[in-house]
Amino acid sequence: MTTEITQISDELIAEGQRAYALDREHVFHSWQAQGAFTPMTVLKTEGSYVWDGEGNRLIDLSSQLVNTNIGHQHPKVVAAIQEQAAKIATIAPQHVNDARSQAARLIAKHTPGDLNKIFFTNGGADAVEHAVRMARLHTGRRKVLSAYRSYHGGTHLAVNITGDPRRFASDAGSDGIVHFFPAYPYRSYFGSTTEAEETTRALRHLEDTIILEGPDNIAALILESIPGTAGIYLPPAGYMAGVRELTAKYGIVYIADEVMAGFGRSGEWFAVNHWDITPDLLTFAKGVNSGYVPLGGVAICDAIFETFRERVYPGGLTYSGHPLACAAAVATIEAMEEEQLVENAKRLGDEIIGPRLAQFAAEHPSVGEVRGAGVFWAIELVKNRETREPLAAYGGSSPEMNQVIAAAKAAGLLPFANFNRLHVVPAMNIADEVLIEALDRLEQALLVADGFVH
Repeated sequence: MTTEITQISDELIAEGQRAYALDREHVFHSWQAQGAFTPMTVLKTEGSYVWDGEGNRLIDLSSQLVNTNIGHQHPKVVAAIQEQAAKIATIAPQHVNDARSQAARLIAKHTPGDLNKIFFTNGGADAVEHAVRMARLHTGRRKVLSAYRSYHGGTHLAVNITGDPRRFASDAGSDGIVHFFPAYPYRSYFGSTTEAEETTRALRHLEDTIILEGPDNIAALILESIPGTAGIYLPPAGYMAGVRELTAKYGIVYIADEVMAGFGRSGEWFAVNHWDITPDLLTFAKGVNSGYVPLGGVAICDAIFETFRERVYPGGLTYSGHPLACAAAVATIEAMEEEQLVENAKRLGDEIIGPRLAQFAAEHPSVGEVRGAGVFWAIELVKNRETREPLAAYGGSSPEMNQVIAAAKAAGLLPFANFNRLHVVPAMNIADEVLIEALDRLEQALLVADGFVH
């Protein structure tokens, strides 16, 4: 998807300045201390570009919050939203409408196994909330297992399920959540030196946790198929199959969180496809319609659906399956199919991102590890490769990391960064030459990071 260079008018810049003033006067931002925050104004978006408040064109290497999977302003999706707004702009969720029916059909077409029923939500966090509710009602159990170094959403239960520091301020400790150590070869919690050791030890730890917590008490295990903001660390060979075997052995509902990794991001329609496994429930959002209108959901297997065939499911949302959101999903999925964007994401990862990041790892001493798949990659930055001391501490940032991020922005990028990592997460349809240019610019930031190595 190519984009002609757009000239930003003085009038648009002035409009952005007015918007900034109103924002600082009235808007309360998420995940921020409000006082010192100086948000970037965005004047325009198109394809893989955004224009900031000064009219500078930046390559969007973040896909915003890793959700604009088919880029900004895709004409087929924009047109679908416009057409749907003229037909049915909104309708109560109990009524059948074509947009929702077609969205459910297309989603079920691509989910693995028998995940053929779709419950729509407004986003990923409430998809997780409802998946856990379904699992608890289906099993009659309460506890939920979740990995450390994970993120599952910002609502009350979802943030408690989350395994990173964002849950600390809201951690109730009474919501039945039990965290376990993930398989994370680069920073192994089990002293592993090989992937095989990591798989064996992580699965033994997980089974020990299940036994010690009481299998008959555990409703569900939720796992990001490929963790997103927690680090894009891919599970070692055999781990995902082992997790699936354990959940089946103990009658635990396996929830695959595909909110970020799903809908082509990893070079497969869903990341679980990399390991040929089928969960009992699958949560999605973000890429389902490239974030153009808020939408999420839960894909449900036959066995759990049967629990609610005659039994009322005690949950719902006013905007469940909102027609504008579902029309955007239909257009997005059809565009992904017609333009072969999932295959393109795999190609971009295999042929451009992976090799270039491997080069970064070989040439830049600040790069501790690179990892990923499709258009879903992380660069882990360290001060020392031998000790693996991170450039920013877990759960925070650092002056050094802030300088690296500033260098990326100065080079004309809109980067995605978390703790000591830079993520390479462009749209699935970014042009090859734009991606190559973005990686050239990102290397300028790595030169800054190299200056902090000791």
